Amino acid sequence: MKTKKQLRVAAVQMESIAGDKAANFAKLEVFVAKAARQGVKLIAFPECCLTGYWFIRNLTPKQLAELAEPGLTGPSCRRLLALAKKYNITIGAGLVEAGKKNAFYNSYLVALPTGKAYCHRKIQAFEHPLVHPGNGYTVFDIPGGFRVGVLICYDNNVNENGRMTALLGADIILAPHQTGGCRTKNPHLMGLIQRKVWDNRKKNPQAIEREFTGEKGRGWLMRWLPSRAHDNGVFLLFANGVGVDDDEIRTGNSMILDPYGRILAETWKAADTMVVADLDMSLLKQATGREWIAARRPDLYRLLTQRTGRERDTHQLKFEE
Repeated sequence: MKTKKQLRVAAVQMESIAGDKAANFAKLEVFVAKAARQGVKLIAFPECCLTGYWFIRNLTPKQLAELAEPGLTGPSCRRLLALAKKYNITIGAGLVEAGKKNAFYNSYLVALPTGKAYCHRKIQAFEHPLVHPGNGYTVFDIPGGFRVGVLICYDNNVNENGRMTALLGADIILAPHQTGGCRTKNPHLMGLIQRKVWDNRKKNPQAIEREFTGEKGRGWLMRWLPSRAHDNGVFLLFANGVGVDDDEIRTGNSMILDPYGRILAETWKAADTMVVADLDMSLLKQATGREWIAARRPDLYRLLTQRTGRERDTHQLKFEE
């Protein structure tokens, strides 16, 4: 009998300390070592997990420049590459990248044990006026013959990004986030979680679990996240922040989904934790989403590449009143 081709993967949720890259990297190292002991070959950490996230919007240009670092040539990338080589594991982690001419990016580094590294710049960026959007997709091969793409948080909310990543051959999408418990103008989506509910999570775990599994957390995700995996015929690693993120509480809910949108592993713990799953790559061949991609009629889709006049920069979408 032919052996199924499998890949063991992990998705981490963690609470980052704003601006403390040393402490955040130390936490990452513990998870990488733990994952390696379990035979994991690909591990995804949350968006901006190395730098902290939501506090970025309040930084001065000088403070932002002090926080940011070069992507593929910076110290965090070098450390990730050393860690990847040490444990023979591919590692994805987010940070603020310093680009050229006072431009900054919400970026995600992926370090391979082979010594190669890739950097995805968030396409739908909005975190600070000086944080620019990326202008391309990031899809690459990792050891074992698996093809991986990266979409950061809001990138995943725009359907076209998932489809483009799949068209570029991705078998797996890394989906690092900082979501759940968000302030929103829409009364039917998410909403803030009171800080005291998080602070009291050990004495009253039921209260925070209700928030994490309800509409502010898992309920919100279930409206759209499985469809990104299913409609594009890919595995998806959702790695989210958890706990205090400036003035919001992230809901974790990290999970791993298969190409049919089924959840292979998930957590709703109000804590730093990791979920692990074995990906059965034989599911990809006849995944419904791949059949739908094969049935596409690109000659009908010209409007997708034309401006309608309704487009707005993601900065506006997130912050306008």
